[in-house]
Amino acid sequence: MFKTIFIWLFGTLLLLQAIQISIPPIPKKIDPNTEIKVSAPLMKTLKTSCYACHSYETKMPWYGNIAPVSWEVKSHIKEGRAWLNFQEWKTYDDEKKQKIYKGIVKTLKDNTMPMPMYLLIHKDAKLTASQKDSLIKWAESNIKEEY
Repeated sequence: MFKTIFIWLFGTLLLLQAIQISIPPIPKKIDPNTEIKVSAPLMKTLKTSCYACHSYETKMPWYGNIAPVSWEVKSHIKEGRAWLNFQEWKTYDDEKKQKIYKGIVKTLKDNTMPMPMYLLIHKDAKLTASQKDSLIKWAESNIKEEY
């Protein structure tokens, strides 16, 4: 009985590998002039806590290619880049940047970014109170009243 259940589970897991979510490929040439420019401490915080999903600098973990976990990982990366890609920052118009600034403030205050699920494995991405405060102040200082 146990052997039959194991074979069925293993077979199902193997079949799940055929269903893959793709993330858009990284462009062959990334223009460094379009990347966000902020102070060195803020940039370090963004690179440590945000770039994994919000840039082309994603380092896919080993489990990021094993379904069904890969579905979750890749969908987060796909959605993260679609909403905000720090390496495409200077290509965004003011309206999009304003939405991003407001989104940064909201998600940081709500503790939804970095994603709690991500922080379970990536402890170094957890923001300190000081880092969070700096990011919020930076985003708030860029919010314009007319938007």
